Amino acid sequence: MKKFISSIQDIWKIEELRNKILLTLGLMVVYRLAAQVTLPGIDGSQLTALANKTSENNLLGLLNMFTGGAFAQASVMALGIMPYISASIVVQLMGIAVPYLQKLQKEGASGQKKITQITRWLTIGILLLQAPAYILGLPALGIPASAFLLGQGSTVFFVSSLILLTTGTVFAMWLGEKITDKGIGNGISLLIMIGIVARLPSTFLQEFSSRVNQSNGGLLMVLIEVVLWLVAILACMFLVTGVRQIAVQYARRTVAGNIQDAAGARQYIPLKLNSSGVMPIIFAQALMFVPQLLASSESDTIKSIGIAFQDMFGLWYNILFALLIIIFSYFYTAITIPTNKMADDLKRSGGFLPGIRPGKETADYLDTILSRITLPGSIFLALLAILPAFIVKAGVQPNWAMFYGGTSLLIMVGVAIDTIQQINSHLLNRHYDGLMKTGTKRKSVAS
Repeated sequence: MKKFISSIQDIWKIEELRNKILLTLGLMVVYRLAAQVTLPGIDGSQLTALANKTSENNLLGLLNMFTGGAFAQASVMALGIMPYISASIVVQLMGIAVPYLQKLQKEGASGQKKITQITRWLTIGILLLQAPAYILGLPALGIPASAFLLGQGSTVFFVSSLILLTTGTVFAMWLGEKITDKGIGNGISLLIMIGIVARLPSTFLQEFSSRVNQSNGGLLMVLIEVVLWLVAILACMFLVTGVRQIAVQYARRTVAGNIQDAAGARQYIPLKLNSSGVMPIIFAQALMFVPQLLASSESDTIKSIGIAFQDMFGLWYNILFALLIIIFSYFYTAITIPTNKMADDLKRSGGFLPGIRPGKETADYLDTILSRITLPGSIFLALLAILPAFIVKAGVQPNWAMFYGGTSLLIMVGVAIDTIQQINSHLLNRHYDGLMKTGTKRKSVAS
């Protein structure tokens, strides 16, 4: 603890890092305040039914978690940053088949700037579909007609809400980009994380109250649940940080007659155990909407199948969910880790894998290793994703159980690790120890 406090003091001494952190915190506060603003024309006191619908064990509850409760409050930020995430995924997938996007990906910073602009416009296009669907679906979500101050079918309410929802997501997108450029960490990921974390205290207090006040296990059960949660976080950290290092040898090179690297340099290619991050879970959750649509079928057999997949903590839902995660882990890893390009880059830079010929054999070897480590990684990811279902069966409230695994836990742990690594880089560049590094402080220099 003393070492941790000392590192916090070191952070405060570096003016640039201090300003970045304060700016990041300030913009996240702005985002959370905007999420509390209800759409004009809706009586915020009559949203109880909507809040109850999003607290059930369904995908609406998951969406509400990602928006930090803004979805259930009919807020101007009700759609959150998710349309931008959807646009980013679409652009990334299109980069496999669209030659123009492939060309932009090879142009470096200038190409990435154009891709970002394309993603922004696509975000607006997605918003023009999602925002009307959200507005028109509010009555079906439980908002009574009396809550619409301008009338349930008012054109003024529809147009103004459409503009505000679109503006809210664009504003969130702008905040995220500003955090990335001027603050610390990945802005978009931080906004998603802060929305998830915002619901953590209230859900824990509800679980605490049910255990203590209702004599449902008492403080001992609360302590056991907290310990299990910390174990789940530790397991998630292993999944996020786990890598397989592939040794790379570089041939001796000469510059102007001098041997630049007499013995050759040995480096490593870090292949992640989970190269796809949370994307397989996001893809799988999107497809899980399809079986639920069967519940509205007129056929009793098909309807029963749809009903079986409506419970997020049910057996058949989680079996299919886990299988989809494993499949998408392989799919997303295959399209995002270009082993052929890695092999070509190694060959051009004079690097090679010991015992493996440069070129195609190197690409095949990397692909084989990646396939082997993706299997345990995908299974581990699937188990983490369905862990809340087991926690619920143990008597834990569903809202609190959601923090034991799935997308929410992976996002929180992944974003926290990424942010800490960026802070560490600032500290090490100024000759301080990293935030989580043990040992004595290095010789300090003027910041």
